[in-house]
Amino acid sequence: MELTPDRLKDIYRTMWRIRLFEEEANRQAAFGNVQGAFHMYCGEEAVAAGFCAHLRTDDYVVGRHRSHGHYIAKGGSIDRMMAELFGREEGVCKGKGGSMHVADFSVGMLGANGIVGGGFAPATGAALASQLRGEDRVSVCFFGDGATQRGTFHEAVNMGAIWDLPVIYVCENNQYQQWIPQSRMTKVTSVKDIAPSYGIPGESVDGQDVLAVSKVAVARARSGGGPTLVECVTYRFHGHSLGDLQEYRDKKEVEHWVNERDPIQLLRTYLMERQQLSQDEDTVIQSEATAEIQLAVAFAEASAFPPETDITTDVFVGSEGLQP
Repeated sequence: MELTPDRLKDIYRTMWRIRLFEEEANRQAAFGNVQGAFHMYCGEEAVAAGFCAHLRTDDYVVGRHRSHGHYIAKGGSIDRMMAELFGREEGVCKGKGGSMHVADFSVGMLGANGIVGGGFAPATGAALASQLRGEDRVSVCFFGDGATQRGTFHEAVNMGAIWDLPVIYVCENNQYQQWIPQSRMTKVTSVKDIAPSYGIPGESVDGQDVLAVSKVAVARARSGGGPTLVECVTYRFHGHSLGDLQEYRDKKEVEHWVNERDPIQLLRTYLMERQQLSQDEDTVIQSEATAEIQLAVAFAEASAFPPETDITTDVFVGSEGLQP
């Protein structure tokens, strides 16, 4: 998909929707309204918005524990996402999945999960299904840099490579594996350098720049060219999760990324310098996004908690096969 000025403004709007959603969800967590764990995506918006801009609704996306942005960028409902965080019945997973397990097949979001490296198999499997059906759907697996050290990563990438599956493995390298710098955990300086070991292309791009988040990998997968391993070098502006004091990060480093490398401000500057976005348009985009988030909170607050009678629905148990 060509990134025309209008399309870039759509991406800019999506990035603001993600940012404001995260900030409001964080605020609601402080009030005790968010149920369970919560990991913010602020600072990484260009990756989700940039990649999903090249995907169709029927393409597949598999997320990770920090995936509100992927869901929103793929076209998911902000109302239902907020309700899910609130643990309400109108949530995208009926309030039972919470922040780390959002799934919505209607927009191709096959699910996020709280297991590091847990998305590789579903994404690769979905790509295999597309190939066997003769479809041109693409699967995108988003994961963090820490997941590259899990066996599931290597198993899935190898399978995707040998079968030339239409899957893209997108590493959102925010440079920290929870509170440990990536440099202390691996000798591989760039995730893309792993790709040649499996005979597939590897790319490393600026994850703060939506223009750098290449569409080449999507086009390659859709045309039958097989998988690509893409590293998007990015940075999370907040702690790993709620309560993280970030004592392991230098304050000047954080300030640099927040003040100089904010992906939203970088795109805003790009558009304004080319007179493709006016100050009035910018104000409207932010105002509309703010209003949408406020309505999402109202929607979540008005939604009921799931009834106790539903506690065993949507759950598979039993020692003699799977039983609903």
